[in-house]
Amino acid sequence: MTRVLLIEDDPAVRRGVELGLRRSGHETEAVATGEDGLESLAPFAPDIVLLDLMLPGMSGLEVCRRIRETSQLPIVILSARDDDIDVVVGLEAGADDYIIKPASGEVIEARMRSVLRRVAPAQPDADAPGQLLVHGDLEINGVSMRVHKRGQELTLAPSELKLLLFLSAFPGRTYSRQQLLEQVWEHSYYADARLVDACVKRLRAKIEDDQRNPRYVQTVRGFGYRFGPL
Repeated sequence: MTRVLLIEDDPAVRRGVELGLRRSGHETEAVATGEDGLESLAPFAPDIVLLDLMLPGMSGLEVCRRIRETSQLPIVILSARDDDIDVVVGLEAGADDYIIKPASGEVIEARMRSVLRRVAPAQPDADAPGQLLVHGDLEINGVSMRVHKRGQELTLAPSELKLLLFLSAFPGRTYSRQQLLEQVWEHSYYADARLVDACVKRLRAKIEDDQRNPRYVQTVRGFGYRFGPL
């Protein structure tokens, strides 16, 4: 059973989403403010957070940032704000996905499953080119799902880790944003290309020495990304 923490201030939306989640078999705690959401983290111990941006008092962005300070708990933003800047800021704050309201229960369920699959324990794959990958001073273990740089373990959010695992499996191969959406995020909405760019930016901040001249996650202008060194 998945434990879902829903942080949504609109009573009608909160009740509707909560009922849908419970019907799908999820144990759900629904609160109306960011402060209450943060207080619920330890006692409720959710598997995933559904987070509205427009909250009274502490904003959803601030809640997201505070969660990311201490946890890599999957976060999906659920918001009526669909401006590019709002989406990008939400993703760069550490969210793993972004759902525009109103959204059906089926869409919310599908996107939650996609995010949760990214944090599921990896199963060894006999056909994979290698489960332990070493690239320069970066060591990527696809079995333990741990990444080290110069011997120090890095803390990556679920989307960042899966993106890194996918790109690093075949260094030098270029993938379009659309391909990455389908392989990493498991959906292919065109507007969601922002998911890829925001995730790359966060990942580079953690693994690159110089984000302006990345060694590992490299941009192929006009197309997408590849993993180096070549």
